[in-house]
Amino acid sequence: MFKPKTKLGKWLDKRGISNTWLQKNSGLGKSTITDLTFRGKHSPTQRTMSKVLKALRKIDPNVKSNDFWDM
Repeated sequence: MFKPKTKLGKWLDKRGISNTWLQKNSGLGKSTITDLTFRGKHSPTQRTMSKVLKALRKIDPNVKSNDFWDM
């Protein structure tokens, strides 16, 4: 069954970045990354957002939390 991607999932796809890369560079678990890129059922905690943004800033230093999550 196809699940629509979240803003974060689409951002990663556009840049050819895998969920595995994000998992390794953020220190988050596979299920958390899946929740953030496919399901989007809930807003991540501040700590989770910080880990994701720190990893993504290796690619684009200008990313902000509101690029991916409604604050």
